[in-house]
Amino acid sequence: MSDDTWDALNTTPIAEIRRRAAIIDTLAEVEPVTVESAERFAWNDSGGQSAVWYFTPDGRAMLLTFDHESELNLYAESTYAVQESLYAGVPADLVQLVRNRPENYESLNLTDPETDETIHYAGGVFWFDGTRWQAAEGFLAHCDREGLDAMTESGFGYCLDDYLFGQEFTAESFVAYRQDDGWYDTPAEKDEALAAARSVFTRHG
Repeated sequence: MSDDTWDALNTTPIAEIRRRAAIIDTLAEVEPVTVESAERFAWNDSGGQSAVWYFTPDGRAMLLTFDHESELNLYAESTYAVQESLYAGVPADLVQLVRNRPENYESLNLTDPETDETIHYAGGVFWFDGTRWQAAEGFLAHCDREGLDAMTESGFGYCLDDYLFGQEFTAESFVAYRQDDGWYDTPAEKDEALAAARSVFTRHG
């Protein structure tokens, strides 16, 4: 449930959130990137859904989620101005992390036709102020105007499933979760996945 995931996210220390983001980034074979001084980690399911994290040195963070089949797929349906409006309320230095940046698999750009400025698309926009997580005011306002369920349409719950917020997060628990989700056809395949996961978890402490 998205509400359960939101509550779990808010009770997880930011250092642990960063650790999980780094681990899932590695398991998803996404290259971590430094944007200005922020660390970027991401997840995608190779089918159009993604979660992108930015962690700043001062202990803040920004999370972008995207579900390409939802009403919040503004990349396919809308304009630069509408997409930019979803970031309203997020500190300018965090939004700057997605302005005029190269595209990548998780984050394509929308372009302002008048200025050629670009911004990364996102369905859900969330940020951490050093104390608590909050949804961007512009994101919530857009959903309210359009009659959309913000957490459902942003893909928040699905996009954060792999991070197991509110649950034990070990190589064993992660592989067990994926086994329950039908990832492995044979015991040997599961064992291979577990060995690989253990290596990644060890690398990230």
